[in-house]
Amino acid sequence: MPINRFSNIAVAILVSLLSVSLLLAGCQQKSTLIESKDSILAFGTFVEVTLVNLKPADHERVIQEIEKELQFYHYAFHPWKSGPTGRTNQLLAATGEFTANPSLIPLIKKSKKYSIQSKGLFNPAIGQLIKLWGYHDEMPPEEGPIPDDADIQALLEKKPSLESITIKGVRLRNSNPANKLDFGGIAKGYALDLILEHIQQMGVKNANINTGGDLKVIGQRGDKPWRIGIRDPRGEGVIASLEAFHNEAVFTSGDYERFYKVEGKRYHHILDPRTGYPARNAQSVTVIHTDAALADAAATALFVAGPDEWLAIAKSMHIQQAMLIDRDGKIYITEAMAKRVKFEKPKLDVNIVTIP
Repeated sequence: MPINRFSNIAVAILVSLLSVSLLLAGCQQKSTLIESKDSILAFGTFVEVTLVNLKPADHERVIQEIEKELQFYHYAFHPWKSGPTGRTNQLLAATGEFTANPSLIPLIKKSKKYSIQSKGLFNPAIGQLIKLWGYHDEMPPEEGPIPDDADIQALLEKKPSLESITIKGVRLRNSNPANKLDFGGIAKGYALDLILEHIQQMGVKNANINTGGDLKVIGQRGDKPWRIGIRDPRGEGVIASLEAFHNEAVFTSGDYERFYKVEGKRYHHILDPRTGYPARNAQSVTVIHTDAALADAAATALFVAGPDEWLAIAKSMHIQQAMLIDRDGKIYITEAMAKRVKFEKPKLDVNIVTIP
C-alpha cells in the first residue's frame, strides 16, 4: 500500500509538472520575437525599418512597399528637384492661379494649418531663405560663408508665408512671388503617417520606422512597448529614454543635425522666419504625438520659439508632450512627458513645466 500510494502521488506530481511545462512553453511561444531590420536611403538619411513577427515572404513584400513609398515622397516633396514640389515652386514664382499636383494638396493644407497655429514660427514658405543659407543642398557647405545681411533683410521684407496661398480643390492661387515651398520641417512626419497607415492595411501589426532619429511606431516589440532614446545634443549617446506606444511619433529638432561653423560659431539649419538667422535659444526640442506630421512641425516651431515662448506655441498647436533643452543645457519638460521619461545621465538641470 505505501508503495502504491507513493506511485499515485508521483504520477500526480509528474502530470502537474508536465502541465506547467506545457503552459510555460505556450507562453514562450506567444512571446517569441522575430525581428527584422532594414536600412533604406531616403530624405537625405538612412531610414531604419524594424518589423516584428512577419513571415519572410510578407516581410519582403512590406519592405519593398515601404521603400517604394519613401522614394516617392522624397521625390514628390523635394523643393529643388523636378518633382511635384519643384514644379509648384516654379509656378509660385509667377503668382496667379494654377493646378497643383494632387499629392501635394493635403500636405500644403496641413502645413498652412500648423503655420497659423505656430504664429508663423513653422513656415514652409521660406525656401528662398533656406537656399540663401546653403541648406537647399543635401550636403550643405562645411565652412559657410554666411549670407550677406542685406540679402537676408531683403527676403524678410517680402514676407513669404503660406497665408498668401489659397487652395480650392487642386487649384492654388498665390499672391506673393517670394513664396518658395520647403517641407523639410514636416515632410518626414507626413510621409510616416501615410506609410504606417498603408502597411497596417497590408496586415502589419508591429513596426518602427526611424528616419534619422525621428520615428513613428505601431504595435509593440514582442511583449513590450518600443524603447526610444533621445539624443544628447552636446554629448555622446542618449540623454533620455521612453517607451513609445501604438501609433505614437517621437520627433526631435536639434542644432546638431545640419550646421557649419564660421569663426567658431555654429550656424545650423533651423532658421527663425522672423530674423532670417538660425534660432539661437535652444539645442533641441522633442515632441510626442500620434500625428507624426504635427510632431515634426511642432518640434521645429518650439525650437524657434525657445524657452520664453515655447509653452504658448505648444498650447496653440495642441501639444501636451514636449521637452526643450535650451542653449545652456537647461531642460524644460511638460508634465505629461515627464511622467514617462527616464533621464540617462546624472546631474541634469531638469525643470517640469505646465502648459498654460
